[in-house]
Amino acid sequence: MRATFIRHGQSTGNVNVPSDDLSLLELTERGWQQAKEISNAWAGSPSLIVTSPYLRTQQTAQPTIERFPSAPVEVWPIQEFTYLKPSRWNGTLGAERKPHVEAYWRTSDPKFCDGDGAESFAALLRRAENALKRLEDQPEDSWVLVFSHGQFIQAVRVIVLYPDATDSQRMEHFRRADGIPAVCNAELVELELGDKGWQLTGKPES
Repeated sequence: MRATFIRHGQSTGNVNVPSDDLSLLELTERGWQQAKEISNAWAGSPSLIVTSPYLRTQQTAQPTIERFPSAPVEVWPIQEFTYLKPSRWNGTLGAERKPHVEAYWRTSDPKFCDGDGAESFAALLRRAENALKRLEDQPEDSWVLVFSHGQFIQAVRVIVLYPDATDSQRMEHFRRADGIPAVCNAELVELELGDKGWQLTGKPES
């Protein structure tokens, strides 16, 4: 079976507009254009369309859902990784959050949780693993479109590229400057399930 992960289009958060609720960030005009371009890219109908609970992924998926009205749509817990306690970043700009971001990654502790509303890196990995397991349960000839977020998709890639790594090792790979490139807005990441497990199509350099 095949799965295509798609990062949402450009959102207001990507252009540094402050927000009090990460789940309600909307697409920009450019993001809507990207969503329409994505919907026109498919050569055939998917077996299933999956979105995260967050608005910007559902908006990105909307043109594709409208193009393939017979394809079932499901919402899975594949939302973005929130590793800072939300009360620390609500209504702030990226420059204000930067010290907290750097301090979090300096801990290099996959079990560390910053507080209420945040999750640990280990919890992110478990969500990504669970998503891959749910995809494995789909029929063998399925093709699933998964509309998600940059850091979640990056976690999926790290799991696929380093299947035997510990959580600590995966955390190191996740943010290495010379490692896997970040997932851009509207970027597609292709996965295929074979006899040797999940493989990336067009595997990024690591």
